[in-house]
Amino acid sequence: MHPNIKRALILTGWLSAVGAWVLYQRSTGLGTVGALESFIDAVRGEWWALLLFVLIYAIRPLVLFPASLMTIAGGLLFGPIVGIGATVVGSNASAMVAYWLARSLGFETERNSEAQGILARWSTRMRHESFVSIMLMRLAFLPYDLVNYAAGLLRIRPVAFLLATAIGSIPGTVSFTLAGASIESLSDGPAGVDPAVLFASVALFVISVGLSRIVKRRELSSTAVIEPAI
Repeated sequence: MHPNIKRALILTGWLSAVGAWVLYQRSTGLGTVGALESFIDAVRGEWWALLLFVLIYAIRPLVLFPASLMTIAGGLLFGPIVGIGATVVGSNASAMVAYWLARSLGFETERNSEAQGILARWSTRMRHESFVSIMLMRLAFLPYDLVNYAAGLLRIRPVAFLLATAIGSIPGTVSFTLAGASIESLSDGPAGVDPAVLFASVALFVISVGLSRIVKRRELSSTAVIEPAI
């Protein structure tokens, strides 16, 4: 198949998914949170809820539905233990869906190592140090889908991308799942929150950001030692 035809088909399917999502929201009058609450109410207690949750989590990047809300919903629906397992599977599946979607567009990116500018240096670093770069971005809670699509467009090695995502996302996944497990409903606000579970969630969030800074600092230190003085 000609590359341009392939891109056109992929983009048409992608835009169709976005259009269907927009039409659904308009026809129901539900926003993002409202649609998620409707989903939670519909599947709560059903034997197939876990499978549907993972499936929806996997395809949610097609319409840019926030990964953080789905992770919170996992904790709210299934509790801390099963919720963490479900969100780990769903989040990694969604990362690969977004990655392969962007990669399948087939755009050839500039690989000139002499390229200057922040964006050029960032993209070169992602290609040459894929695992560490992706893991740092996961630990630092950079926008989940932005990292996924960027990695696909830059044609990062899929194994490195998946491993870095799986490892680097663990603190955030556990943190947001526990946050969901600590509340009864997304609309409850502070009411009915379990303080202990919420505290654990916040602690993991802080630890994750701290880890990203420690890894980044050590990496910069090792680079400074290796690079010869000019």
